[in-house]
Amino acid sequence: MANEYNTEEEVLGKAYDSKLMKRLLTYIKPYRKYVFFAIFLNIIVAALGPLRPYLTEIAVDKYIAKSDYNGLLLIGVLLLTSLLLQAFIQYFLTYYTQYLGQKTIFDLREQLFTHTQKLALRFFDKTPIGRIVTRVTNDIESLNDLFSSGIVMIFSDVFIILWILAFMFFMDVKLSLVTLSVLPVLIYGTFLFRRKVRESYRDVRMHLARLNSYMQEHITGMNIVQIFHKQKDEREKFYRINSDYRSSWIKAVFYYAIFYPGVELISSIAIGLIIWYGGGETIRSSLTIGILFAFLQYTEMFFRPIRDLSEKYNIMQTAMASSERIFKLLDNKTFISNPENPVIPGRLKGEIEFRNVWFAYNEEEYVLKDISFKINPGETVAIVGATGAGKTSLINILTRFYDIQKGSILVDGIDIRAMDKKELRKYISTVLQDVFLFSGTIRSNISMDNDDIPEEKIISSAKLVGAHKFIDSLPKKYDEIVMERGATLSVGQKQLISFARALAYDPQILILDEATSSVDTETEILIQKAIEKLLVGRTAIVIAHRLSTIQNADKIIVMHKGEIRETGNHQELLANRGIYYKLYQLQYKDQEVIRVS
Repeated sequence: MANEYNTEEEVLGKAYDSKLMKRLLTYIKPYRKYVFFAIFLNIIVAALGPLRPYLTEIAVDKYIAKSDYNGLLLIGVLLLTSLLLQAFIQYFLTYYTQYLGQKTIFDLREQLFTHTQKLALRFFDKTPIGRIVTRVTNDIESLNDLFSSGIVMIFSDVFIILWILAFMFFMDVKLSLVTLSVLPVLIYGTFLFRRKVRESYRDVRMHLARLNSYMQEHITGMNIVQIFHKQKDEREKFYRINSDYRSSWIKAVFYYAIFYPGVELISSIAIGLIIWYGGGETIRSSLTIGILFAFLQYTEMFFRPIRDLSEKYNIMQTAMASSERIFKLLDNKTFISNPENPVIPGRLKGEIEFRNVWFAYNEEEYVLKDISFKINPGETVAIVGATGAGKTSLINILTRFYDIQKGSILVDGIDIRAMDKKELRKYISTVLQDVFLFSGTIRSNISMDNDDIPEEKIISSAKLVGAHKFIDSLPKKYDEIVMERGATLSVGQKQLISFARALAYDPQILILDEATSSVDTETEILIQKAIEKLLVGRTAIVIAHRLSTIQNADKIIVMHKGEIRETGNHQELLANRGIYYKLYQLQYKDQEVIRVS
């Protein structure tokens, strides 16, 4: 399983991609005034640091050497002022860069979530949830580092280096060239470090993606793991994935552990060259003590932003890889498209017609073949068949979660592809076998936080389906907190809430997909009574394995291997002694022998 996780995580793009950066900068555009202000502050704060060695040189050569206490006091005040001013500006710089980063990733995260909601179910069929979660969390946070500590702060390091070089060459050109003689070695070392870190970073991201996907999958399926006593086996698999992730990080840390001491060594060599050459010049009176002292400070300051730039490179590398994956998701066009000029029907009657419908999840692998049937307004039609017959696929294409390849589906005589998806789904409510409840309250799960559904409608819907009784017995009643996926409620209670949810939206078309298969007999009887009331005046499609629940349906459609094999009511299908008759016998073989008139 570990080798099957998303291979796209292994692909690492350029350390800097101009197209990606140009696209990222569009998210900063609304806040460009903060960027310009931050750059302005960077120019000032970058100059204040190199200013201090220059003031030190003046203090040594002009005041200390001449025992000028007043001049020395003035320099001391200037040094203190520069420190306080730098600290004050640094505060605003840090605040505005972090503010810029948070505002930018807020917009991007909002766009990413909104885009994900619009994607068709076909996308989610092929994309692990862990990957999507990683996009909205880890990858977005990587961009926060770029926006808050990368783009703007790179200017800071560059300005610091430029200011240092300006002061150094202004004070002494020859000593500046001696100091910079170690740069070729530093540039080569930085280039080598960049390449090695890029390779190790690719491994880190790949193993992190595997770790996230594995965690998400196994936490979601924890009940299955525990039922089959697979804790030890899964723990061993997790150990291997976790070990690979740890090893990749240790490898990355190893390169940092070499690079930073390497920079310190080169810095020390530069200091040695300054002492050797500058000291000789000082002895020969060609150079002052103050300038020598200032250059020692500049050398220390010069290599610090170079180390920082290496860290900024890592941020840039992370951001480029993350942005590439984020934009790949944003550019995904797996949509169920709306027509340019959609037909907006009035209140639907609920007439449904399938005309020669062919449908495949994968090209040419048809799960529905030449399906044709018609449901009149207010009719209840049951669909039965063995697992894999295509029952649920009918529901998926009726609600336009997927689009068909051939044929047409009409609602009130209108092709559903000519209708707005939102308008179509507004008149359809679905109750599934696997009920999904969101974290929140029972009230919010029934209304789905729709403010247009009043309190009275929520309660009346719950009463009609028989959910009010158990809700009213809870300490906080409709404000009772529902844990993730309704963990604190029984299967029957969750199912009743899902019925109340469907009813609260007053649908014209009601779809029940194995809605009573997971409840006990007592709850099923309660739900069946509710269904009878629920179906009055509505078109209903009922998918059921328990044939006892659909005997009163106006029409029963029997499916087999994606095709309609039989159609009729309960008694007609029994009389035909076909597939339905065999299914019925299988379910009731231990009961009284069926008499067919």
